[in-house]
Amino acid sequence: MMSPGERNHDRHLDHKVNDTSINSGAVVVVGIDGSATSWDAFHWACGETRRMAGRTVAVFVGPTSAAVSASATASFAGAVGAYGAIEETVTDQAEELGDLIRRHGYDLGVDVTFIHTRGDTATELLRTAVSFHADLVVVGRSTKARHHVAGSLGRRLVGRRHAPVIVVVP
Repeated sequence: MMSPGERNHDRHLDHKVNDTSINSGAVVVVGIDGSATSWDAFHWACGETRRMAGRTVAVFVGPTSAAVSASATASFAGAVGAYGAIEETVTDQAEELGDLIRRHGYDLGVDVTFIHTRGDTATELLRTAVSFHADLVVVGRSTKARHHVAGSLGRRLVGRRHAPVIVVVP
């Protein structure tokens, strides 16, 4: 049987263990697609994560199955084969990107979580930011000319944000 002092000591240790197991640092969500500007955003996000003693959540958003199917159907001949090839390519790209992200995070000394999801990029980044209670959302600047007319991911995020949004311009 333990004395009252030993029981209090045990509770104190349990309390300390629970306190240290909770990551109290900030969460930075970053969109990454393998482009040069998304890598710039990732590295910037990791630097910010280090400064805030938090973690980075890197999100790769692939096309939905419907979008892949539409692309395959557009080719008419071999639509089933094209659908499978596109799905496999996206999955392979996500696996390679996830491996690179984890390696870079380790090299930079940053706690990194990689998420591969499908859908609209802005919607998925915001959903992830809400789900992880993100303190910051980071994306790279779009290099596509059509985004100057139709609106870039950064602009779409700023309009619907749940956390501050940083657009990294290389």
